[in-house]
Amino acid sequence: MHNEFAVAAHWNGGFEETGLQSWAEQLRERLRAPRVSLGVVFMTPRFFPHATQVLEILRVHGQIPLLVGCSSASVIVGGQEIEDSAGLVVGLFALPGAELRAFHFTQEQVEEASGAGYWPMETAIGAERTNGWLVFADPFHLDAERWLHGWNQAYAPMPVLGGLASGDYNAQITQIYLNGEVFEAGGVAVSVGGDVRLVSVISQGCTPIGNTWTITRVERNLIQEIGNRPAYEVLVETFNELPAAEKRHAQGNLFVGLVVNEYLEEFQRGDFLVRNLLGADPRSGTIAVGALPRLGQTIQFQRRDAAAATEDMTALLSRAKERLGGAAIYGGCLCSCNGRGHRLFGRPNHDAGLIQQKLGPLGLAGFFCNGEIGPVGDRNFLHGYTASLALFVKK
Repeated sequence: MHNEFAVAAHWNGGFEETGLQSWAEQLRERLRAPRVSLGVVFMTPRFFPHATQVLEILRVHGQIPLLVGCSSASVIVGGQEIEDSAGLVVGLFALPGAELRAFHFTQEQVEEASGAGYWPMETAIGAERTNGWLVFADPFHLDAERWLHGWNQAYAPMPVLGGLASGDYNAQITQIYLNGEVFEAGGVAVSVGGDVRLVSVISQGCTPIGNTWTITRVERNLIQEIGNRPAYEVLVETFNELPAAEKRHAQGNLFVGLVVNEYLEEFQRGDFLVRNLLGADPRSGTIAVGALPRLGQTIQFQRRDAAAATEDMTALLSRAKERLGGAAIYGGCLCSCNGRGHRLFGRPNHDAGLIQQKLGPLGLAGFFCNGEIGPVGDRNFLHGYTASLALFVKK
């Protein structure tokens, strides 16, 4: 799959030096632009022993000045999601006028970070010099929530998009790639500046149900009252008002949506941070959620299943297309949760296919993650069961 500014291709063989050289050269020839700005690569664990050699082959024969990526059990290319015997995927992007800078960061730095000035000093990239970040990180040896908190302090509201690598679950090993280097910990962040911006589509796989409410009593992650009524009572009422068919889908699939930016005139899909509903106590009227809600925060219950996820993705892609107007989309990188794909939808190619249908033909490369990174409102969050799409767009 390609357009003038991006190509992506899938290699499903093993490590074969001459074959990979020829394949990388052919991929480069398919890109009509005179030079590559950025390459992304996603490899399955069977390439772990040869990863350094693969990166070198791709950089030399694909003529890639900046190459980033990570390991994954499953990969995405064009309109295809390759979930078994995945091999590797490479995307080449020509981004006219882009200023790209890449940086490897570690858990030690995350622990050391304090205040908004730390990361701009470490990366030598101030908030005014970036339009957003593309990030791939290790889930086993990096406190991603803590890293993202510091990154938000430094760079919000600029978007941070990407995902946590997947790899060898038993050994808890993943790989992160930057140019010719292979890291088994930390993360790699690419600043996208200059004449190219990052536009996000963050589909959390849910559809809102019932009304929006205000949280009127809360203690840590325990919501005691919603709209001055016991939270449990509001939850039961919301469930009981669903049509019979929706009730069946909602059982065991209820979540909470918390508005991040309260200053909006009205709240729409994409304005809510979706988090787990951990439990509900009819005696005390309290519900427990996988977040720390604020007093006065707007809440709406959410349903997550295949139909809801399709509805959400379709609506958000349509809104993104409208929002972009005629702006040139150079290409995209899709980071999709391991729990999506055929496991959620019962068929392959769901998210990638919808993206091509709504925004294509689009040069698209991506992978299935252990956690997805993307903005809601003016802050960036770590998500689950989410599709995080980064679009490279003419500024």
